[in-house]
Amino acid sequence: MNMETNWKDNIFLGFLLGLLGPTIGIIGFYLVNYNASSLADFIDLSVKQKLLSPLLSLCCVINLGLFYLFIQYDKYPTGRGIILATFLYGLVIVLFKFFI
Repeated sequence: MNMETNWKDNIFLGFLLGLLGPTIGIIGFYLVNYNASSLADFIDLSVKQKLLSPLLSLCCVINLGLFYLFIQYDKYPTGRGIILATFLYGLVIVLFKFFI
């Protein structure tokens, strides 16, 4: 195995991609629907109206596409990292839904 293969196929890269995918989805949703207010106001409003957990759940679907893309190209450790990040988002979603 050469160094390039290890760089492109590891759990850490998958974890970062798994965190980045839903974050980009939320920012995209903000830019399309609420760009007149600040991002902080959007998130504050989403928390107050209990819309952040459904929004995060919807944006985690992006990770599904990322996961299947990397599995298709036999990048299994990267796929595992994406799943790990999705589980972390799941924990955050449960916390927002029931405790915040």
